[in-house]
Amino acid sequence: MPFMRRRPLLRAAAVGGVAYMGAKAGSNRAMQQQQGTQPAPAEQAPAPAPAPAAAPAPAAPAGDDTITRLTKLAELHSSGALTDEEFAAAKAQVLA
Repeated sequence: MPFMRRRPLLRAAAVGGVAYMGAKAGSNRAMQQQQGTQPAPAEQAPAPAPAPAAAPAPAAPAGDDTITRLTKLAELHSSGALTDEEFAAAKAQVLA
């Protein structure tokens, strides 16, 4: 049974369309740089939001706070959010 190509015209149209859009974006960017204008606001990356200030931790018994923090670290480690190295470093910091 001969090998049949599937939709070569559609594939060529998709590749050509992507190439056209890339070339168009590159030429627009080059023209803006030559003219010394800034890109439109929609094309600019949004400015990062300022980080909120860390609130001081409320005073609590030291033993209870340590256990709570270790429990939270263990949950993060078991869920996969922390690697083994990160977990060990954070645990050492809590216990120090």
